[in-house]
Amino acid sequence: MEKLTENLLGVDGDKRGSKRKGGRPRNKMKNINDLGKQSDEKVKNSGNNPVNVLQEDNRSVLDLDEIVRDYMKRMSELRAKNVEDICIISSDDDGDQNIGHDQQNVGKEGQQCEEHEEYIQREAQLRKRCKKSAVEKDGEENLETGRKVQKKKRKDKDSLTSLGGAACKTVEAKRKGGAMTDQNGDPISSMCHQCQRNDKGRVVVCNNCKWKRYCVPCMTKWYPKMTEDDFARLCPVCQVNCNCKSCLRLEVPQKDKLLSNLKFTDKEKIQYSKYIIPMLLPFLTQFNEEQMKEKHVEANIQGLPISKLDVEKAKCGLYERIYCDNCETSIADFHRSCSSCAYDLCLVCCGEFRDNRLHGSQAKVNTEYEDPGSPYMHGFSTPKSRSRNLAENSGEGCHQKSTFGIQDEISDKDHLMSITQWKSREDGRIPCPPKTLGGCGEGILELKCTLQKDFVSSLLLAAEELSEKHKLFLETPGQQCPCFDLESKTGIGKMNLLKSASRLDSNDNYLYCPTSVQVQANDLSHFQYHWLRGEPVIVKNVLELTRGLSWEPMVMWRAFRQIKNLSHPQLLDVVAIDCLKWCEVDVSARLFFNGYRESQFDEYGWPKILTLKDWPPSSLFDEHLPRHCVEFLSSLPFKEYTNPRSGYLNLAVKLPKLSLKPDLGPKTYIAYGTTQELGRGDSVTKLHCDMSDAVYVMTHVQEVTFTSAEQAKIETLKQLQNTQDDMDFHRTVLKSEEGLGSKNEAADIVGVNNKRNEEIMNHNLMKQQDVIEEKSGESDEYARNMDVGCLENNIEGIEHPEGGALWDIFRRQDSPKLKEYIRKHYKEFRHIYCCPLDEVVHPIHDQTCYLTMEHKRRLKKEYGIEPWTFVQKLGDAVMIPAGCPYQVRNLKSCIKVSAEFVSPENVGECVRFAEEIRLLPPGHSAKVDKLEIKKMILYAMQQAVIELKSLRL
Repeated sequence: MEKLTENLLGVDGDKRGSKRKGGRPRNKMKNINDLGKQSDEKVKNSGNNPVNVLQEDNRSVLDLDEIVRDYMKRMSELRAKNVEDICIISSDDDGDQNIGHDQQNVGKEGQQCEEHEEYIQREAQLRKRCKKSAVEKDGEENLETGRKVQKKKRKDKDSLTSLGGAACKTVEAKRKGGAMTDQNGDPISSMCHQCQRNDKGRVVVCNNCKWKRYCVPCMTKWYPKMTEDDFARLCPVCQVNCNCKSCLRLEVPQKDKLLSNLKFTDKEKIQYSKYIIPMLLPFLTQFNEEQMKEKHVEANIQGLPISKLDVEKAKCGLYERIYCDNCETSIADFHRSCSSCAYDLCLVCCGEFRDNRLHGSQAKVNTEYEDPGSPYMHGFSTPKSRSRNLAENSGEGCHQKSTFGIQDEISDKDHLMSITQWKSREDGRIPCPPKTLGGCGEGILELKCTLQKDFVSSLLLAAEELSEKHKLFLETPGQQCPCFDLESKTGIGKMNLLKSASRLDSNDNYLYCPTSVQVQANDLSHFQYHWLRGEPVIVKNVLELTRGLSWEPMVMWRAFRQIKNLSHPQLLDVVAIDCLKWCEVDVSARLFFNGYRESQFDEYGWPKILTLKDWPPSSLFDEHLPRHCVEFLSSLPFKEYTNPRSGYLNLAVKLPKLSLKPDLGPKTYIAYGTTQELGRGDSVTKLHCDMSDAVYVMTHVQEVTFTSAEQAKIETLKQLQNTQDDMDFHRTVLKSEEGLGSKNEAADIVGVNNKRNEEIMNHNLMKQQDVIEEKSGESDEYARNMDVGCLENNIEGIEHPEGGALWDIFRRQDSPKLKEYIRKHYKEFRHIYCCPLDEVVHPIHDQTCYLTMEHKRRLKKEYGIEPWTFVQKLGDAVMIPAGCPYQVRNLKSCIKVSAEFVSPENVGECVRFAEEIRLLPPGHSAKVDKLEIKKMILYAMQQAVIELKSLRL
């Protein structure tokens, strides 16, 4: 064989005698017949041994075809005699990354087939070195001589045992896709599809595809809810929910993509259009009145009748948005724009300006916090007297400063002077504001529009005609739910109700809580009844409608990394929120996900709680996690409303395709959590209100427990924090030298390494027990006030192994009292760096407060209101109507995926929300009009009118 190799390659190792297109060598073989005779003689002398032929054959590369011809003739003769028994030592994997293992002798059976194995290796080496050539002789079939054959030998005790306990077994086998198969065509391999290894023991083969295998460790780790019988019946690959790295990076099947894009019949489109028009008609009428009022003013300025007034169209492309430079809200159509600069003013601000009650031109609010240090946040130090000058006490104690000013450091005096100088003309014209207010101070604000001429008035006329023609009327909620009888408290749908409040003389203590199967049965009218009343809806077990793709954090992380897919950017670091400091921190994604599964503590022994909001960014969710995105869309209940792409009753999808659209998700919320309410550093979403409707699906829950020693440290620190709260909130006078100000003292007290510290800890725990006993009377009274069923629901939910988050959702009508309570007790809430609040701008939109159990008790006692309180479990979808303030506390490490939508029933709440954020001062975190609800209403009405006019049953 060495001589043959030397002849095939030149002295320098380069190939000789390269082939032409026809496959023939450059030089003609003159002595081919003589060479053939010599080959026959050598074969005869070798005793029909192909190994001897290979060793003695030293012909040149020009004799390649003849060598192949002679060799294949002898091989066919040998196969005809004895090829029935084939030695199976090991099998190839599915093609990949498994690390080879050294072969070891496995007994006498392996030694018996040693000679045959050497023959197989010789054949493979020859085929690897020879180029492809087709040979036809005596009616034999064409054979491929250039195909690469790889023979690997591995030690696999379990595989050998499954084949009869021997290293060599006589079965009629053949190759299929590079792997060995038996006479039935089933694969003979122990390679796991998940980990691509064959050294992890027993594997389970899928009986459906007959090809994919999973080892026991991978089944246990990555598919905990599937049994071995499930794998044998239908493997994850067949179920299209395999979460191995290669499958996660595959493109989404076209069939699954079509499932996320809903299709509606003409009958359904007509039905939904008739439902939308009366819902939006009052708001369209209001928009038209605002425009007609401004057109009358403009007609008087120009001295023209309103019928001859021509409003100039503003230059605004589909990829552009126009915002009011005074109140920062979006502009849908009519507005006034400066003729000399780019200053724009919305119609609402124009009316307020002429009435001398302009909002939105207030000075900018800037709230600053200083880090008081870790000892203070853990309850060990006392803040020094608060100073208005932060520079004087930099780095000491807790300081919070609210300064009112505007950009470019303009003084309040100059700002007020600019406002007083900006006045409208007698004829109603509005000059451009001075430079201190963002304008040029020279031009005149002219009336312009962004849509077509008379778009709103024409649309209103068409909608009114259709409403009268089809006898459309505005839907109003009834007096009671059809699934519940208030008198007998029984009904056919009692099992679909969840008691989540115990308000006196109220018929809304129960929430509609169907299962995903019931939702699939077209129960849309029942849902609309509760949705019109502004009640949340909980749908259980929505993940049963999906493929079953894993939402385990490491699965998402592997799918997101995209190491091998260079078309996507890599985002290996994340920005998380430290719940104790309430500040953003940069952390490695792998470290974050490790902390998701295992408890972490800081240097004081306090739980380290992190939350990750909107990861990956919603704009990249479909790009980086395409299969998870489709999985989430398929889990959504009432898809006519919640589907963010094609829900017919979701007004957000009515915007033109090429226009800029609001970011409504999907978004992920990944957070650590604890069942115990810590008081500080809890994993919470603070009290706030969304700009539209929203749905949250709990996709994963991971319980993290504390040891008794860790729990003891937490209780000790909580006692110190309670003392600090009394001092900060109630202004208790304590001497500074009695406080524990140094970090070293903190570490000494928290530690449990010596006898003194243990005595201190036991003493604190005894004091805590005394406090609990003192407050037991109040707790008992509170328990008597609360309904027993409500408490049992909460307790069961908190202790439930799949309970992930505790929700508190307030009714819309309770918002005024809720704001009043927070304004009264705002100094008792801590925010950034655990500093107490010094002021509130808007109790809800500030998103700086979380109501603990104690605050909720006092809220009910003082104002008689309470929220709907319930526990969201794995697979639950919580739907929150717009206008309902809510807060969330994570009971376990969990993953929630959300999407926002705009339903016709809650358009009024979206308009009210836009008006509230318009009145917020500049610089407020919530002062962003991302929804553009007015533009959404116009396009939704336009499409409904077109559908109702054009479609016929």
